[in-house]
Amino acid sequence: MKLPKVILMIFYLATVAFGIFLTGFFRIPAPMIFCVPLVFFWKEQNSTFLYAREVVLLCLSVFLYDGVGLLSFNTAFATMTSIVLCALYFSYFVGDNKRRLNSSVWIFYGLLLLSAMVMIANHYIPQVDDLRSMILGEPVKQSPAGISVTQFGYGYQVAAFASFALISTFVFKRGLVLKLLVFMLCMVIVFLGMQRSAFIGFALTGVVFLTLYYRFKAVLLLVSMIGICLAIYFVAGKDELQKTDNILTKNEHNDETSNRSDLAMENLRIYAEYPYGLIFYGKDWSDVIYRNYVFSRGITSHNAYLMFVTYLGPFLGLGLLVAIYRPVVNIIWHTLRNIKAPGQPMLLCMIFSFISVSINALSHNAWLFSADGPTMFSFFSVMHCYRLQQEARVTERHEEEEWLKDLKYA
Repeated sequence: MKLPKVILMIFYLATVAFGIFLTGFFRIPAPMIFCVPLVFFWKEQNSTFLYAREVVLLCLSVFLYDGVGLLSFNTAFATMTSIVLCALYFSYFVGDNKRRLNSSVWIFYGLLLLSAMVMIANHYIPQVDDLRSMILGEPVKQSPAGISVTQFGYGYQVAAFASFALISTFVFKRGLVLKLLVFMLCMVIVFLGMQRSAFIGFALTGVVFLTLYYRFKAVLLLVSMIGICLAIYFVAGKDELQKTDNILTKNEHNDETSNRSDLAMENLRIYAEYPYGLIFYGKDWSDVIYRNYVFSRGITSHNAYLMFVTYLGPFLGLGLLVAIYRPVVNIIWHTLRNIKAPGQPMLLCMIFSFISVSINALSHNAWLFSADGPTMFSFFSVMHCYRLQQEARVTERHEEEEWLKDLKYA
């Protein structure tokens, strides 16, 4: 019965990674088709629901933002369904089984790697769009990209994968050659992925990790990695890469509505007019942008956090943000303070992946509250990995105490 379990795991994690919910192939939510059998037929013994607090807060936030604010109850229902299923997957299927957790993580990031390969092919083979549409079950809107309807959606995959892949080579003590190969792969994916926010997330997480992990040696590592990138770009790939769409050519062709800082400033001006939150004034985005030429095309500020607070206000909005993110922030703070403690390489990878996609949300609409796949998966996996790590330490400490007690009375 192992093969059906593995197949269901791959398909469920694919629906999460690629944001597949309702398609022409499935008349009921695709994540439900693959997650429910795992929870019912391969449930871990003595498992309980672990994330009631997080699910309640997330669903409340989604209902207030999508339902009350945007009047999109279908979106709210779909998002809440995805969040509940992900919590069920980690609570009941993964449970206390560290092997299942590790398998889930490697499968998930393997799927993101597959999406990156599709993105690279999409630059040179336009017919890849047909493959993307077939996998997603709906027409793609932007190209080139990976297994995602839009380039923006694919940006979260880039941010999550690149940070996870690079940092994993360091914390799992891989060889220098593999480190360099993975770094170059990440740079190619980021360069061709054409998402500046993903590049910022990848760069910041890489710099912070190396600085905390290697201290003064990090300067030498960073200079070496930057030198390698420049050498490859100018010596081997400059002419070839200039023929393809990339992060540099995208920057050259941006219009004024693509400047995220300007959009955020305009959003702040709107927020200043409605400081208690749009839902308390009975208004939505279309009601408050009619005098603003920047948003005349129907776009938003592309800042998920700012939009959330604009709708829910400083008290309710910030209160929910603090309540939801506080446990994860505590885990991150405790782990990074003891970054070289044994037994936490996977946790470090997940933490920096989560930080990277969280940075990416500063320039886009998708995030945890929209059940964005990489963000949602890394959010729950950080908490679950930390939980299993703490339980393992408690068990080891108890076994050591029992051994000392037996030794004492021997």
